[in-house]
Amino acid sequence: MVFQVDDIDESQAPLMDHLVELRTRLIRAILALGLAFCVCLYFASDILGFLIRPLTEAFPPGEGKLIYTKLYEAFFVELKVALFAAFFVSFPVIANQLWAFVAPGLYAKEKKAFLPFLLWTPVLFTSGGALAYFIVMPTAFKWMLGFQGQKGGLEVEALPGAGDYLGLVMQFILAFGISFLLPVLLLLLNRAGIVSRQQLIGMRRYVIVAITAIAAVITPPDVVSQLMLLVPMWLLFEGSLLIMWLGERKEAEIAAAEEPVAPSTDLMGPL
Repeated sequence: MVFQVDDIDESQAPLMDHLVELRTRLIRAILALGLAFCVCLYFASDILGFLIRPLTEAFPPGEGKLIYTKLYEAFFVELKVALFAAFFVSFPVIANQLWAFVAPGLYAKEKKAFLPFLLWTPVLFTSGGALAYFIVMPTAFKWMLGFQGQKGGLEVEALPGAGDYLGLVMQFILAFGISFLLPVLLLLLNRAGIVSRQQLIGMRRYVIVAITAIAAVITPPDVVSQLMLLVPMWLLFEGSLLIMWLGERKEAEIAAAEEPVAPSTDLMGPL
């Protein structure tokens, strides 16, 4: 069975029908998020323990603690953890509902162009989040905890709050996850004809400056995490240029193969 993408729908549905369909898609997405939230809330303590693991490994063995200074803070931390995890769990359903709403208004060529980017978005976001969790956060936390010790005759000790720590972890994961979507954005702009590979090459120095500024703004204010975001973003930018070059090369080969051969004008033939 050959997979075939149908062209744009022939029906011209009135505006009210589109609004009703949008409402249906939103309700399904919200229900998926709510169901995932209920499940994640049940496992909130386990998920929080998973998120605390990089900080635990950054402390010396047997040391370190996570405190909360408000009686209700621990409860709201678990709610935030459950909602944060529920978004990742329900994202495939949310993306599917978004695609189901948008796809009927796209031509077959547009569907084939857009669908790979929709599939690569969770992969790249998860890769960025994994890099933040397994490499960046342990390294950054060890560097931050290095400021403990005797200062001016007093003991300087790190006692991070549960709410502050969760906010820092979410900032790390979201910053790296969203930043890893840079190839998706650049390739979509290139496929739409808004920017070309030659234009991006000409703006390379400005792009690097912009990446540096973004890394400085969306990461915690330490040099370690900023550099560990800047370098992958720069490599992703260069990788996007390489993919564009490969795509242009393939299109050129296809165009050359489809070009008709001009008929010979030599009617006499060889002598």
